[in-house]
Amino acid sequence: MHRRAMRFWENRTPRVQAWQGLCALAWNVAERAQQGKGAGMEWVMGGLSGPGFAVALATTLFAGLVKGAVGFAMPMIMISVLSSFLPPQVALAALIVPTLVTNLLQAFRQGLPAFWATVLAWRRYLIITVVALVVSAQFAGAIPQAWFLMALGLPITVFALLRLRGVAMVVHTAHRARLQVGSALVGGLYGGVSGVWGPPLLVYLISTGVQKEETVRVQGVIFLVGAAVLTVAHLQSGILDATTLPFSAALAVPAVAGLCLGYLVQDRLDQTSFARWTHILLVLTGLNLMRRAIGL
Repeated sequence: MHRRAMRFWENRTPRVQAWQGLCALAWNVAERAQQGKGAGMEWVMGGLSGPGFAVALATTLFAGLVKGAVGFAMPMIMISVLSSFLPPQVALAALIVPTLVTNLLQAFRQGLPAFWATVLAWRRYLIITVVALVVSAQFAGAIPQAWFLMALGLPITVFALLRLRGVAMVVHTAHRARLQVGSALVGGLYGGVSGVWGPPLLVYLISTGVQKEETVRVQGVIFLVGAAVLTVAHLQSGILDATTLPFSAALAVPAVAGLCLGYLVQDRLDQTSFARWTHILLVLTGLNLMRRAIGL
């Protein structure tokens, strides 16, 4: 085992070396914050103490890993953990830049031609999502989220549990256009308010039988456009400001490191395993949305 590990270390590809470098950078930043050696770092720590900032970094690293493996769930993980010790609007701001950067990398992973082909094929979904995001983001601080979250979390949980039980829920071709419009509208409205707009898209992709590589790329493209719009919208709404923007940007470092590690996992998942883990994460997403709805 020791010799095998040594051979792996000596024969690292440039890509693996880059991923390990990103992880080392994220670890060093967390270690400095934890040990109180972050003098001069206060402006990127969002008002957190060293241990709090270290928790934020570790959470973002894990969220990036999960996103790299299955293509989504970063906002869910980050908002769930960060909102437990940060004000809701600061937690929302914290996930914006990491989400934007990781979606950019995810969308272009197969290159520019694949990215552009996806944009053209999904342009209607993108337009509807953007419009809904812009509208709902203006009310992020005013809309009571409880019933919104329950109305989204419950059906997503039921859907994913049924899929895990082997219940086929494939949408007929004739109904796909309507489902696509509804999915984009719901995702955009929820995204502007909560920063989470992936679950409706996942339901649509699963229901229409899209394969692993395309599923991840489509998520990256649509999430990228949504994240860009959300960033601009919250610069205008004031959620991203002189305090929260540097904090969010700092979290992009562990987010990218986690994403790259997640790619290693994704590349080793076959279609069946990928679908199973996607359904499991959808169940957790739905349960988490319901938890937030009832204030636990």
